[in-house]
Amino acid sequence: MKSTSILIGVLSAILLAGPAGISIARADRVYIGFKPGQKNAARGLVQQSGGKVHHEFDRLNAMATTLPNAALAGIRNNPNVEFIEDDPPRYLYGCSMPTEGVPYGLDDVQATDPSFDTQNGTGIKIGIIDTGLFTGHSDFAGVPMTGYPGGTYPTAWNTDRNGHGTHVTGTIAAALNGSGVVGVSPGVAIHMVKVFGDDGGWIYSSSLLNAAQQCQSAGCRIISMSLGGGTRSRTEETGFQNLYNAGILLVAAAGNAGNSTLSFPAGYGSVISVAAVDSASSVASFSQYNSDVELSGPGVGVLSTVPYCDENTVTAASTSVSGRHVEFSGRGTATAALVDGGLADAINSNWQGRIVLVERGSISFYDKVMNVQRSGGLACIIYNTVANEELYATLGSGNSSTIPAMGLTQAQGLLLKGLVGTTTTVNSAVNFETSGWDVYSGTSMATPHVSAVAALIWSAAPTKSNANIRSALNATALDLGAAGRDASYGYGLVQAKAALDYLAPPGGDLQAPVISNVSSAIVNSKKGTFKITWNTDEPSTTVVILNGNRYPNTSMVTSHSMTFQGSKGVRYTYSVESADAAQNVATAGPLTHQN
Repeated sequence: MKSTSILIGVLSAILLAGPAGISIARADRVYIGFKPGQKNAARGLVQQSGGKVHHEFDRLNAMATTLPNAALAGIRNNPNVEFIEDDPPRYLYGCSMPTEGVPYGLDDVQATDPSFDTQNGTGIKIGIIDTGLFTGHSDFAGVPMTGYPGGTYPTAWNTDRNGHGTHVTGTIAAALNGSGVVGVSPGVAIHMVKVFGDDGGWIYSSSLLNAAQQCQSAGCRIISMSLGGGTRSRTEETGFQNLYNAGILLVAAAGNAGNSTLSFPAGYGSVISVAAVDSASSVASFSQYNSDVELSGPGVGVLSTVPYCDENTVTAASTSVSGRHVEFSGRGTATAALVDGGLADAINSNWQGRIVLVERGSISFYDKVMNVQRSGGLACIIYNTVANEELYATLGSGNSSTIPAMGLTQAQGLLLKGLVGTTTTVNSAVNFETSGWDVYSGTSMATPHVSAVAALIWSAAPTKSNANIRSALNATALDLGAAGRDASYGYGLVQAKAALDYLAPPGGDLQAPVISNVSSAIVNSKKGTFKITWNTDEPSTTVVILNGNRYPNTSMVTSHSMTFQGSKGVRYTYSVESADAAQNVATAGPLTHQN
């Protein structure tokens, strides 16, 4: 079967000057940051201008909007508005041409260690933001799955005609059922938020941020994002920091451009940026490299679940062989006499109404296929010139053909060459909503390996915090490339067993402190000060998460107290957190305080 390549689009736009050096691209789609308490005023400004509100982020004092260009200056200067910034695009970091393989990644990240036979992700829910997933796949039987949005195809979370989301999900959670493949953490629960369509086209940053908050509302402890874009967003960065402060582990793809640029959200400090390595633990040529790369995962030739079967066969006389669809070529069935087209380096009128067998070499795959098509050929079969190698061919991004084209091995091609002149049938078709398996490559494929390893560790050490899990993964990664952290591999290839031993050594303390008597009280009503207090059964740290912001005190105490300067009449949402000497974490909340 052949993987479907997902193109990373390039969006060109005129840049308009913004406040404080901020560039506004696609000025009609922007974030508006408003002053606390001025949400209604900001919404009114949008409505008065004839704009539209897409998403509201109350905890960030921001909303994503579409505004007429002419309204930007006036709204930017309104005293209730803090800032206006671009709502930048986010893309899937998808699949380059694959190579044959098996899920070698499980061994490479130590997920097959007996320690994880029972602690296999159970109790952990991973949020995936992607193209949806095909829940009817045989490898997902018994895997707890929820998602957003509901409804029917094409928008429903449990549908996927692209394949990217189903592939990513399989790497994480494919069931251990004796067939197909198995995921790194087959005991996890999955919450899919579908934001990309079948074409894998880009989305706005605000759609991503809204999806991440959907994952938080669903109780996800990890959010896995095989996507990104090249533009930083202040609103998005604050939103992801708030999610991290709330105890969620965030993992995203470093990007597939093969250069040193940053990708976002991977480029934010709250998010683990994941590079891709191959089965030899060498960094992939497409993997972006920079100072923000934190960990590496298997991302080249990764075998996983897909929602389709790609059928490509050639039948001549009593001989039938299976091949690979040439990317971007046509689909369909053609029956005619088989002719030998040599290298197909020129148009040949003798190919009219024929199936043309072509040898690799001399000119590009695109030129070969187009020479056959322009000659009136009904299908093009290209065979390899290298022994014992599958032929993965592409017409190239932006190119296409109306006739089907197929790649074969050298042995298959030579076999067919002996059948020239016989009636031959070429069939190339994709059947969706069926259980299939395919190999993809990309930092998209590396990302779920890291997310799933984190789930393994958290399942075995559920009292640890997201920061503890992240530190353990970094401290125990298999160092690759230059000694220590480097731009290509980060800290190195993620290692599940080593991280578990680091975080929860045999016989270690895994009992979290017990939190009790959580309360809040007004200290001075005129000044708006209030106090949050609680107790623990053992000396522990003091942390309050107030309106998404984290306020820590590392002193080890059993009576906890923290005072805040607020505003009279405002309702605050807070949670409390305490960690003991072994870094076992207990939380309570969310709760509310009326000042």
